[in-house]
Amino acid sequence: MQLVFHTGAHFTEEDRLMKCLLRNKEHFSSRGVVVPGPGKYRKLLRQSLAAMSETEPTADAREVLLEAILDNEKADRVLLSHAHLFGAPRAALRKGVLYPNAPERLSHLADVFHLDDVEVFMGIRNPATFLPACFEKSPRDELADFLDGADPREVRWSKTLSKMREAAPEIPITVWCNEDAPLLWAQIIREIGALEHGEYVIGSFDLLSEIMTKEGMARFVAYLKAKPHMNEIQIRRVMIAFLDKFALEEAVEQEIDMPGWTSALVNEMTEIYEEDVHAIARIPGITLIEP
Repeated sequence: MQLVFHTGAHFTEEDRLMKCLLRNKEHFSSRGVVVPGPGKYRKLLRQSLAAMSETEPTADAREVLLEAILDNEKADRVLLSHAHLFGAPRAALRKGVLYPNAPERLSHLADVFHLDDVEVFMGIRNPATFLPACFEKSPRDELADFLDGADPREVRWSKTLSKMREAAPEIPITVWCNEDAPLLWAQIIREIGALEHGEYVIGSFDLLSEIMTKEGMARFVAYLKAKPHMNEIQIRRVMIAFLDKFALEEAVEQEIDMPGWTSALVNEMTEIYEEDVHAIARIPGITLIEP
């Protein structure tokens, strides 16, 4: 069986992606792909992974989890989404390391589901915007306590992803930048669901509609209808062209409010993040989806 786990650094993406998967559930089902309701497994999965930090999984752990997840439904591929798979926002940074529990939890997944083909799909995010979002959800009142002595310029997704690969080298990992997600959404859904390239996906432009004016979206949809034979690369070029003219400024430009952070620091962190993304693309066993 193929088990696909989605997680991400954008705390609202999980629900968006799950809603999109569920909207395509019937289409997936015809391919032997199952999208269980998240209420069936999120709490159980979180508890099970946490327990494995203290003790070895029981011999029947796989069967118990799959029974709860599938509820007797037959599947070749199972799509699961859990924003806190590798830790809650308050635990997303420790001593400068993003999601320090991720390698261990990935190793636990490999142990429990050793009879299955496990895949991980993960959205990452610029630390210049991700760290403020985590700090906002953190119980720490002072930024210095939250950062625990870490220089924010030293925070790298590549460090975490490299350790994840070392912990479970047999598990392939697919990554994308959340900043690019509106352009990549259809491809992300297709990759997670193992659909064919260019295959129709309900909700392909859900994220695009959140950052574009209603007029822009109406013109964009009309343009696509007039040009029905465009390939995915051409459609992305059209998206970018329409965003240049119709983007919602408040949706694409996030205000960062962190004590002591300057615009120069944010710009520097953003440049480092872009370099880090290139480094991630070179990690063996990791596939980077890019526009």
